[in-house]
Amino acid sequence: MLVSTKGRYALRVMIDLAEHQADNYIPLKVIADRQEISEKYLETIIKELVRARMLSGVRGKGGGYKLTKPPEQYTVGSILRSTEDCLGTVACLDENAENCPRAADCRTLPLWKGLDKVINEYLDSVTLADLMDTGDAGDNYVI
Repeated sequence: MLVSTKGRYALRVMIDLAEHQADNYIPLKVIADRQEISEKYLETIIKELVRARMLSGVRGKGGGYKLTKPPEQYTVGSILRSTEDCLGTVACLDENAENCPRAADCRTLPLWKGLDKVINEYLDSVTLADLMDTGDAGDNYVI
């Protein structure tokens, strides 16, 4: 599984909006500047997040974007699935894949299914709120 730039940026945007919830609707330009993402590229990501009903948007003065739910209700898995074509580890497990003629005899298929299960369970166990709560980065070592 390789998470694309779009998926990584979507997570950054969602964290940004979660951290600035009190600011109400946040303009695209503000998010783009804070996250150092081009506005044009960010528009395509935000459209997908709005289509997935993760964000709501308002046009005009005072407009922008905000989360539709509290950060605790978003999982990393749900965010990535809204922007990524596939989170599968191998092509044959993609939901749009054609049936593999070797599936019945494939010795590795159980391995890939198990790995996909572990990855998806992990991604679904981490929430946006968890990503916001990072503590003091770089200040948590023990001697």
